[in-house]
Amino acid sequence: MDLADMLTFADIGQLSRIADHYQCECNGNSKNDLIQSILQTVGRREFIEQHLDQLSLEDLRFLNRLLFDGRRQFSLEELIACAQQSRFTQDAKERESPRDVITRFRQRGWLFNGSTASTKYLFEVPEDLKRRFRASLESRFKSAVTPAGAEPTVYREEYDLLPKDLRELLDYVYHHEIPLNAEGVMYRRNQMQLLDKLHVAEPLVGKGWRFGYGRRFKDYPNRLALLYDYAYHMKWIREEGGLLVLTANGSAFLAENKQEPMIQFVSFWLRLYKGPIPNLLSLIYWIERCSSEWVTAVSLFAQMKLLIKPFYYDTPESIFEERILHMMLHLGMLRIGEGEARERFVQTTPFGKHCVQQLVKR
Repeated sequence: MDLADMLTFADIGQLSRIADHYQCECNGNSKNDLIQSILQTVGRREFIEQHLDQLSLEDLRFLNRLLFDGRRQFSLEELIACAQQSRFTQDAKERESPRDVITRFRQRGWLFNGSTASTKYLFEVPEDLKRRFRASLESRFKSAVTPAGAEPTVYREEYDLLPKDLRELLDYVYHHEIPLNAEGVMYRRNQMQLLDKLHVAEPLVGKGWRFGYGRRFKDYPNRLALLYDYAYHMKWIREEGGLLVLTANGSAFLAENKQEPMIQFVSFWLRLYKGPIPNLLSLIYWIERCSSEWVTAVSLFAQMKLLIKPFYYDTPESIFEERILHMMLHLGMLRIGEGEARERFVQTTPFGKHCVQQLVKR
């Protein structure tokens, strides 16, 4: 529902709180006057811009979560979780209650209870406000990124390589006896042999902290880990009796000469990475909207970093570079280029644009 519909169903107490928040001059005893006054205030062209300027970082992150969450309605517990995930500081003194954030959004008229008996304890954001907030944030981000000015000297693009390398992985497992160590991981010799067959080279994983981005992320390089986890998820490979083996389903997939659609890898990547990066969908949306033409990676990160929460030892910069940009490159969603001065540039591919259109309801 749009804002006008939600105001109609709201009780006069909530209408009064919203009108007081915006200092509306109207008859506080008339529901109709309250609704009309609120709509006139919120409907002003400059309303969204003014209020975005006034938002704290935590409120902006919370709003961003609400704009891109697939759910139309939220329970109180779900809203509290969203508000908690929007806090990046660990200093308890700087924290306020998530309920205070929710109350503030209700006072602004950005969150309403449902209008039926079954939804009265659920909350939703007016659809027209969602559209206006997205449009305003898009304009703000796009105006702040720096265009490349010219085509990069060189660039990388990997549109259709993941499906081909998935088949290379399955083919390697089919033709080799691959022993696994006590942790169920391929030995480095086998990893090197497999990586030599793939279209994209990656160094083996060294010592250090790695977890959170998939079942075998800690054991294999980023792209190989995604391919391995995907094949394991599809039940095409199995770790059995100290060996990595191809299943009957995997053999059938190879025999039929099938090729997985790239969008399947994108969906799987989002599922794996949304734990450590809860707002990943919104980040790829903003990256796509800001990079229809070549833009500098530095200016793009400057706009995205405030929305990226650190994940243990992963900083916003490393998450942006390694977990998002480079994975979007492997997934065929981005081109990454370099200019004569070694400055890096980013551009969304047509496939990347198509993915975002499929994944995000505009």
